[in-house]
Amino acid sequence: MSTAHLVVTLVAALMVGFSAYSLLTRTSWVVEPLVAYGVPEGWWMPLGAAKAAGAVGILVGLFVPVIGTLAAVGLVLYFGGAVLTVLRARSYAHVSFPLLYAAPVVGAMLLA
Repeated sequence: MSTAHLVVTLVAALMVGFSAYSLLTRTSWVVEPLVAYGVPEGWWMPLGAAKAAGAVGILVGLFVPVIGTLAAVGLVLYFGGAVLTVLRARSYAHVSFPLLYAAPVVGAMLLA
């Protein structure tokens, strides 16, 4: 395992973990766009849990690579769905946010 892989994976896990925490605690700057995008409130807890599981999964992937790869693929699909949701809501100025969170996940996956 290279130093770059370790650093990028830790950054990815921290960013995704922060994103999960922000959603699970219903931070206003996360919840308001979800309401505007039309994401049902009943989905927020499972979506936050999926992000949290992905963050843990990519950390576990440092020791069990197949779990890290699966977690990274799941997170890329998650953030891809987020991009589609933002585009469907025609909130083009916000497309960069899910891409910002997906970028270190992709980097960690490529460096693995």
